[in-house]
Amino acid sequence: MSDQKKVLLAFSGGLDTTYCSLYLKELGYQVYTVTVNTGGFTKEELDKLEERSRSLGSESHSNVDVTEEFYQKAIKYLIAGNVLKNNTYPLSVSAERVFQATAIAKEAIKLGVDAIAHGSTGAGNDQVRFDMIFNILCPEKEIITPIRDKRLSREEEIQYLIDHGVSGNWEKSLYSVNQGLWGTSVGGKETLTSDQFLAEAAFPSQLKKTGEEVVEISFEGGEPVGLNGKSLTPVQCIEQLNTIASAYALGRDVHVGDTIIGIKGRVGFEAAAPVILIRAHHTLEKHVLTKNQLLMKDQLSLTYGNLLHEGHYLDPVMRDIESFYDSTQKYVTGTVKVHLAPYRFYVVGITSEHDLMQSSFGKYGEMNNSWSGEDVKGFSKIFGNQNMIYHKVHQTDE
Repeated sequence: MSDQKKVLLAFSGGLDTTYCSLYLKELGYQVYTVTVNTGGFTKEELDKLEERSRSLGSESHSNVDVTEEFYQKAIKYLIAGNVLKNNTYPLSVSAERVFQATAIAKEAIKLGVDAIAHGSTGAGNDQVRFDMIFNILCPEKEIITPIRDKRLSREEEIQYLIDHGVSGNWEKSLYSVNQGLWGTSVGGKETLTSDQFLAEAAFPSQLKKTGEEVVEISFEGGEPVGLNGKSLTPVQCIEQLNTIASAYALGRDVHVGDTIIGIKGRVGFEAAAPVILIRAHHTLEKHVLTKNQLLMKDQLSLTYGNLLHEGHYLDPVMRDIESFYDSTQKYVTGTVKVHLAPYRFYVVGITSEHDLMQSSFGKYGEMNNSWSGEDVKGFSKIFGNQNMIYHKVHQTDE
């Protein structure tokens, strides 16, 4: 029996993990690879990744699909919470990392490897997210991070692979691209500056449609369950909406935020379906939820999004917030019309049997059916009573 140590490498087939695959073999490890699919890979792409891993000398390669789990345990609540980090970023990649890390940890335990390796750098959030989950779920496994430990630049990695005869589109690798069900992140070049936006060619989807159209998104209990009158699973709805909307080059932006390790960072992203669904869902909620429900949801969304972004998915408070979200979504059912055009979209309106703006109770700014003018006169006096007292008491100071 061989005394050679075994390592499981989280493998995406990109520049970083290709480098890691070769370097770990140089260190004397038996290298096993795993790719965790959170909705960003087709079967053909997964087959090519397995071939790539084998060509680099891995002992075996596994493909693990957690797309449905990712939706049920994270995306569902990102929609329910209308979560946009810093009012911009739908957590396209940060949300999926915990599910990838969890699947990798389970695979490492199953294979009985000595160590787990990943291609994170020492300057980003992913290193913390992965390490934290591994330390919780399989603390006995050593964690190896060649890119972080050797403080490598992308140019140094490219040169290493060229020197080892590994072919690839390395110019494209100047950008780090991570794709999943909830969007794609794009980092590199312009995002390393403070004053430049990503080049058009850096985005994975290019503008294909120049016309305009209206799509109808059906929600049931806060979940997207249909598109243009066709019933779908939530995952199917996200995928099909993304196909339609990305052709208009929608959902693009650059997020600026505070990283887990305390520095400012920028990342570009393309998330057509997530951005549209959150806007549509939020609009529907504004029609069917009460003022205080909306207020509490806004406050909790900031906490939920920050905790998930920083990898704290396993904190029990996350389950508490999710229980609250589940309760608020009971009447979030209806259809939302969204107008799509190149580089822009807007919500046209909603229809719902739970709409609190029903005309039988009155029309804002026009007429009311539930109170009289005299009622409002008395209410207005009481509603401003404390401020009236304050100004009376302090009128000599003004």
